Amino acid sequence: MKHKYLIPLSCGVLFAATAAAQTRTVSGRVTDAAGTGLPGVTVLERGTSNGTSTATDGSFTLSVQPGATLVLSSIGFETQNLVVGDRTSVAATLKTAANELGEAVVVGYGTQTKRELTGAVTQLGSKDVENVPTVSFEQAIQGRTPGVQINQGSGKLGAGVQIRVRGSSSISASNQPLYVIDGIPVTSQDLGLGSSEPINPLADLNPNDIENITVLKDAASAAIYGSRGSNGVILVTTKKGRQGTTRVNVGAYFGTSKATRIRKFLNASEYRELFTESINYGLTTPGSILREDYGFTENDTPQDVFSYFAGSDFDANNDTPWNELAFRKGQVMQYDANVSGGDAKTRFYLSASYNDQKGIIIGNRYRRGSIRTNLDHSISEKVKVGINFSLTRSMNDRVADDNAFTNPLQLNAMPPMQSPYNAADPTGFNRSLLYENALVASNRNNNQSGNYRILSNVFLSYEPIKGLILRSEFGGDILNLREEQYYSRFTNDAAGQGYGYSNQVQAVNYTTNNTATWLKTFGTEHTLEALGGFTFQRFDQDQTAVEGQGFPNDNFRRIASAARFTSGSGSSGTGYSFVSLLSRVNYTFRNRYLASVSVRADASSRFGRDNRWGYFPAGSLGWVLSDEAFLQDNAVISLIKLRASYGVTGNAEIGNFSSRTLYAGSQYDTQPGIIPLTTLGNNELTWENTRQANLGLDFGFFNDRITGEVDVYQKNTTDLLLNQQLPLTGGYQLVTRNLGKLNNKGLEVSVNTRNIDKEFKWSTNFNISFNRNKVTDLEGQELVSGSRNLGRVREGEPIGVFWGREYAGVDPENGDALYYLNTSNADGSLNRSTTNLYNSAANVRLGNPNPKFTGGLSNTWSYKGFELNLLTQFTYGNDLYNIAGLYQSANGDYFDNQTVDQLKRWQKAGDITDVPQARLLEGNGTGASSRWIQDGSFFRFKNLTLAYNLPKTLTSAAGMQNVRVYVTGQNLITITNYTGYDPEVNTSGLNGAAVNYLLGHDFYTPPLAKTWLVGINVGF
Repeated sequence: MKHKYLIPLSCGVLFAATAAAQTRTVSGRVTDAAGTGLPGVTVLERGTSNGTSTATDGSFTLSVQPGATLVLSSIGFETQNLVVGDRTSVAATLKTAANELGEAVVVGYGTQTKRELTGAVTQLGSKDVENVPTVSFEQAIQGRTPGVQINQGSGKLGAGVQIRVRGSSSISASNQPLYVIDGIPVTSQDLGLGSSEPINPLADLNPNDIENITVLKDAASAAIYGSRGSNGVILVTTKKGRQGTTRVNVGAYFGTSKATRIRKFLNASEYRELFTESINYGLTTPGSILREDYGFTENDTPQDVFSYFAGSDFDANNDTPWNELAFRKGQVMQYDANVSGGDAKTRFYLSASYNDQKGIIIGNRYRRGSIRTNLDHSISEKVKVGINFSLTRSMNDRVADDNAFTNPLQLNAMPPMQSPYNAADPTGFNRSLLYENALVASNRNNNQSGNYRILSNVFLSYEPIKGLILRSEFGGDILNLREEQYYSRFTNDAAGQGYGYSNQVQAVNYTTNNTATWLKTFGTEHTLEALGGFTFQRFDQDQTAVEGQGFPNDNFRRIASAARFTSGSGSSGTGYSFVSLLSRVNYTFRNRYLASVSVRADASSRFGRDNRWGYFPAGSLGWVLSDEAFLQDNAVISLIKLRASYGVTGNAEIGNFSSRTLYAGSQYDTQPGIIPLTTLGNNELTWENTRQANLGLDFGFFNDRITGEVDVYQKNTTDLLLNQQLPLTGGYQLVTRNLGKLNNKGLEVSVNTRNIDKEFKWSTNFNISFNRNKVTDLEGQELVSGSRNLGRVREGEPIGVFWGREYAGVDPENGDALYYLNTSNADGSLNRSTTNLYNSAANVRLGNPNPKFTGGLSNTWSYKGFELNLLTQFTYGNDLYNIAGLYQSANGDYFDNQTVDQLKRWQKAGDITDVPQARLLEGNGTGASSRWIQDGSFFRFKNLTLAYNLPKTLTSAAGMQNVRVYVTGQNLITITNYTGYDPEVNTSGLNGAAVNYLLGHDFYTPPLAKTWLVGINVGF
């Protein structure tokens, strides 16, 4: 019996041994046309999942079957098939493919090659965001993405960033794009309540973990996300492990930073000169405010007036540069390490990073530590599982809102003869100033937000038959935010008692995606890819806050030390959910005729019960014209691809309960009760809808030495989600309704050139975007926010248009500020006469904060181991309104220190100037007007990096694969006519719809940081 089983067992062993003997190990090296080794090239045994990727010098080793063919592919190069035959050593040279038609581009719920794309999509790689001294990755891609306007807003670390994809598509709802990380929509809105200064949750993602970033701009690409796609979609894919030798990479950089600009204000001598004139006007002019309202007479002196208002010596021998005290020398450093590798079964990527930045504004600091594990495993050729997991801990030492007196930049309002310090004061600072001394708050207060953030998802994919992949994934975004604030009793905010605030927010955002993808090629001419799926997303947020007053001293800052607890913000919760069905079909005929259709149906808890579902279809066509026979042998044209798309997307980013009439618990004396809140419900409330048409052209000339894309689009948004004012007699102030329309239309151009492609290389990327926005219907409404703000929403105008009185300069005879009447004459013509009465001037269009065009220019030069890259960014045709000018450029109307240009004030009859006579408290030219509107165009040298890769002979001797050292400069030079701190501004503290239309408003907003750093990356 034993012999019966011995024979087949022996045969099995012999067969296994024979198979093992047939497998051969192949080594090789992949280079470019200049012979330089190419790292990261995917080397795959054709017809199998067996593969690896090349090392830093382009080398690889792989075990393959006899007669194998290797498929070599890399972004930016043509894919090449390499027959191994009986060789054990091979070499390959990849040709540059500037149009990257074979590049895999991440799209919604899958990938496509660039050749097959029929929508408007921009993809960036890891090299665009790595090792850049920014807090979040969006700041690193400024100037690189046509059709995407990114505004950092201010130089405060961790502050929110404003992004607009093809203009603003909403007035009251959010205009921020949808962010999807590794297939999972994440929380991108600010959840903090402790300050109106927005926090940027996307700063929790380590930019060095990013593999690529894809921006879906038109409806054909974004409609697969349906109700979330009107503002564009930004897909972020993190790095994954690849089969091959395990690699270890470590890096670090260190740098310093300073403000891009510090504005100049009057010194003590200049201040006394200006304000002596300003005060004397009031003392010597009958009927002046100083004499009528405050009782001063012509026998009083400027010292008497100054002492009354500012409480100090007008002629003190002191000259404090208050404008410089808000700033300091910043520091930045980062350490990071990652390990990646795997085999045919299991691939892994592990990383850890720590980033620490001390801001250029006193008291501002941001720290982030993160770890990431990305793992995928092939259980069999049909079944794969994987997990992406990251944990981030961040801490943000914040500064006060722009509008707060404790905002360090408001120090520049102090008279220069007042000293910041007082040794006799318990704080060591002078607290007897014109305004509150922000240095006290900076040293005594605490304003900190810290969070733990988990971003993770797990997936299972199964291929029951060839070409059909079933995938199920579950992802979670868990954010635990804690805000701690303490105001010293020595500050005005604490009213002499000490004040504490503690806020705890827990947000759980989880999503499940379940899709089936079928890819089938029919014969040699037809390829069909069909996608169907179901998704569900749920977001829950709980918040608990408490306030306390009365602290023994500044060493006791926790709420437990408060003498009494006040009502605070109490406890609250909110949430929303989405249920979605989606489908998409892509069809390719003869590899050059392309078509795609998609439809998504969404239901959201945010809308009325009668209109919960929305339907969002899209379709697109493409034609690779250059593949036609009559162009194939053309020596000039290497690529012509035409694209056209049309589709509908939606916007649901409003309050979670805007469709409902809400009630709250309350009390009368000691009796509990229920009261209605101020907003009336609307059961018919439904989605904003944006219909977008896009025409695109992809081109390549001279063997792809010149490549690029051109897109023309039009977006029409209807059913705007707007808050409508109700008569107060009804008991409710507002109701959210679908009313109004707006449109955006624009042009995007991107051009890439390989100017020199030899041992010395020079390549250029240029992009420019034009967008025109117009509100076409508001049903007679006009949105206004605050008397000093000029931003408006008006029918027939772009969002945020500046509207108010037009400043006409100064009357040369008497120094009065003048304004244009801008009324209508009897014959219908415009009356451009002037008046010195502010209220007599008509409100007119004063400017537009929306730029005429934006763009960027990048040049890269390389020679042997050296590489130099310069990125410039530009914005043209937008206006900025410097609201702070009402106080700091107001010809001595009050005792705030003035910008140096106010010395050009009118002094005597016949003076020609645009600065009115200095008149204390008289409001001579200080009404909100075009006086403080300036051209906000700028050209910025955004990033300059010089790097050197050490020769392989040196690194190998030290046991390293590669060493790269580099020097980087960020925000180096800004060319602009704007006289404020920085043209890339938008003041913080804007709530509700005002965030969307109070654009280009600058109110003591900190400038961006100019940073220099040195860094090193080492690979083992």
